[in-house]
Amino acid sequence: MGKDECKTMLDALNKVTACYRHLVIALGSTSDSQNLREELKSTRTKAQELAAANRTKLTALLKDKSTSAEDRAEYERLWVLFSSSMDLLEVDMKRSLEIGQDFPLKVPTRHLIQTGMTGSTTTVAARAMSVQNMKYEADANIDTADLKDLQKEITQVSQMMEEMEEKVQVAPWAVEAKQEAGAELKSSMSVGNSSVGVISICEEEPKEEGGGGGGSSPLVPLCAMFIFCIIIAFAGVLGFLVINMS
Repeated sequence: MGKDECKTMLDALNKVTACYRHLVIALGSTSDSQNLREELKSTRTKAQELAAANRTKLTALLKDKSTSAEDRAEYERLWVLFSSSMDLLEVDMKRSLEIGQDFPLKVPTRHLIQTGMTGSTTTVAARAMSVQNMKYEADANIDTADLKDLQKEITQVSQMMEEMEEKVQVAPWAVEAKQEAGAELKSSMSVGNSSVGVISICEEEPKEEGGGGGGSSPLVPLCAMFIFCIIIAFAGVLGFLVINMS
């Protein structure tokens, strides 16, 4: 029961941190807006709540002396995955702070960047918050006021990670993976069902050559060779005439 609960909580955290990363990508671009800043704040708060719940649950299980060796190995694996997710969250929070400082919305200091991304981020945020529709209630100065809170939260996440390492001694290099590297890329799941992104990046599709996909006609090189021979012959005749006339 403990393992299933931990996996469910960790999956929820991974989903929210992935959504947060999608939202951070839109910062400073033409998709940036006050709604995006509010979505970032809500998603970040949700991620920290899930992180605290994961930490409490896993810490208690790993400290339990009655845990079997097999269960402990699984909890340690989940702990490493949890630590990795927290590292990514901290990196994205720092990135969000830097970009937010460079691109304030209320008093713009530079133009937003045309990155090629289009579409709203509302669906991503709603999925992270597990709601059908997002509600926007923030003030107009959220882009500057939230930066102060974000700085404090980055410090809190760093402290949480330090406390985790002090309370539970788990060596990441000693934990064995249960799947081969890149196993998730071989999954038969549909990309449309598993993807959390709604921001599309316009890419030019490569055009097929030759119309029907077949090779070039063998007559083409023959014609080219024939034309080349005619040019050489004409040049020879012209040179002969020039020499005789001089």
